[in-house]
Amino acid sequence: MSDKFFFKGRKTPKPAYGESGYNTKRATKPGTELSPLLLSVQSEARKDEVAALVADNQLFANITVDAEKAENIIELTGLLNKPKSVSFEAKPNRNDACTCGSGKKYKKCCGA
Repeated sequence: MSDKFFFKGRKTPKPAYGESGYNTKRATKPGTELSPLLLSVQSEARKDEVAALVADNQLFANITVDAEKAENIIELTGLLNKPKSVSFEAKPNRNDACTCGSGKKYKKCCGA
């Protein structure tokens, strides 16, 4: 809202602090001390492997061993296998030298 004067000379009200751009209700990041990962494995040997993987990535996790339940490390694999952003090389301008090495301008060589 702007500070323009509207009818009868009233100014527009300023927004409250909670409605502005500050995120006051932020969720905790998984894998931290406040929100550890909840993992379950079937054997002590597998627990040691998963604990080493957690320690290498500087995460926090509660690992339980239960031979009757299926292994559940989805939260850990989700954090470790995040998709990476794709970046493309910039296309050369028309008057730049061509990238193929012919010595011509890009617009007369590969850009045509």
